Amino acid sequence: MTDSAAAHGADTPDTPGTPDTPDFKGLPVAVAGLGVSGISAARVLHGLGADVTVVDGGDSPALRERAAGLEADGVAVRLGDGATLPEGTRLVVTSPGWPPSSALFAAADAAGVPVWGDVELAWRLRRPHPATGEPAPWLAVTGTNGKTTTVQMLASILTAAGRRTAAVGNVGVSVLDAVLTGFGGADGDGTDGAEGAEPYDVLAVELSSYQLHWAPSLRPHSAVVLNLAPDHLDWHGSMEAYAADKGRIYEGNRVACVYNTADPATEELVRAADVEEGCRAVGFTLGAPGPSELGVVDGLLVDRAFVADRQRTAAELASVEDVQPPAPHNVADALAAAALARAYGVEPRAVRDGLRAFRPDAHRIAQVAVVDGVTWVDDSKATNTHAAAASLAAYDPVVWIAGGLAKGAAFDGLAAGAASRLRAVVLIGADRAVIREALARHAPDVPVIEAAEGQTGAQAMDTVVRAAADLARPGDTVLLAPACASMDMFTNYGERGDLFAAAVRGLRGR
Repeated sequence: MTDSAAAHGADTPDTPGTPDTPDFKGLPVAVAGLGVSGISAARVLHGLGADVTVVDGGDSPALRERAAGLEADGVAVRLGDGATLPEGTRLVVTSPGWPPSSALFAAADAAGVPVWGDVELAWRLRRPHPATGEPAPWLAVTGTNGKTTTVQMLASILTAAGRRTAAVGNVGVSVLDAVLTGFGGADGDGTDGAEGAEPYDVLAVELSSYQLHWAPSLRPHSAVVLNLAPDHLDWHGSMEAYAADKGRIYEGNRVACVYNTADPATEELVRAADVEEGCRAVGFTLGAPGPSELGVVDGLLVDRAFVADRQRTAAELASVEDVQPPAPHNVADALAAAALARAYGVEPRAVRDGLRAFRPDAHRIAQVAVVDGVTWVDDSKATNTHAAAASLAAYDPVVWIAGGLAKGAAFDGLAAGAASRLRAVVLIGADRAVIREALARHAPDVPVIEAAEGQTGAQAMDTVVRAAADLARPGDTVLLAPACASMDMFTNYGERGDLFAAAVRGLRGR
């Protein structure tokens, strides 16, 4: 681990708010975006006494309705102009989706005004826990895929250990709400909806690359980058910039920087991080672990990192069968969650109990049904090639349902890696051609059919499922892991998965 350059905006002496003594009274703040996170930030800042103006380039009826709610509380809102910095602004707080290239941020930079995200604001607003005198530590998770599963596993383990916790950030509870829970709200009047609640002991925090980009002061207790694959490059500008933003999660770590031994890029991010003295690099692997690693031995998850003699001993944490479903990428996520929990001091038994209690969210390698000897699995959440590859690796043989909006992705690596597992492929969606061409190059003997052209919604999915059923044989898995976004045919990946499950249930009557 080496020194790295100072984060942009980390030193803002002319702005309020150190992690110890935030003071926003009377400060002119512009909040970028009238979405969920923007509204939350505006309300918190207004409660702290800031002079808040929310700006958004849109001007729809839905936005006007949201604006009216804020304006009724005394927050100024400017719609139809998201590029102009409000006069006198001394701080911009942005919603995660606004890209760094936005004109508003160029104006802020020209005026010497710092830009924070909602995570940075939450970090600055942490309060000392009454039992410890220190803010609740953050155990932070990022990566191209697996973030939500890992952070929810981590929260389940921490709960099993008797800690008051929550999965927060890019999932579950708003990170701003979480840091203020138990402290009477932003202005101390108990109106934040958490009146009577106790503060959290520790937070399991999911962070996207967008959120990390705008969080210069973040210094987690321990953190993990699960994996790295090309994603959101239109937002970041390059793979190098995307990786650098992911790597910011390791900055200032106190106890452990957890990385994926199967993904050397994650270890490189650890090496580049500027961490506190004594912080350790801890790997996780699906194979037998070396010293300072967690891994798998004879069907058991074991720890050789947080034991007294890691050269010669290991602690048994759980069985692979305690992870449901025990697909390889799910087991890897469990090891990452266990590593963060162990870094925090959780006992092995709580790791086992937490993993046993955990169940993944819908549309994440969820078995829908077994019909005529064929297993049907919904992994509609697999919206990029990296996620689909992990899902395909869990099954053999597979009838693969793929396609949608490819977001500029290439499919050669995915097709080549999955070729030996494929019984057949059913292609859907606007960008099916790029997948078909990759399969022709790397899996030329695999039957490929195209279905539901010109169809959307339930009609399309019924067509697709019936096509897959005709191709599948007893013992096969039909896997919806599209490797693409869904919005060309469905409202979102959730609707895509729901309609898949409904269509599969309809097969029983054929």
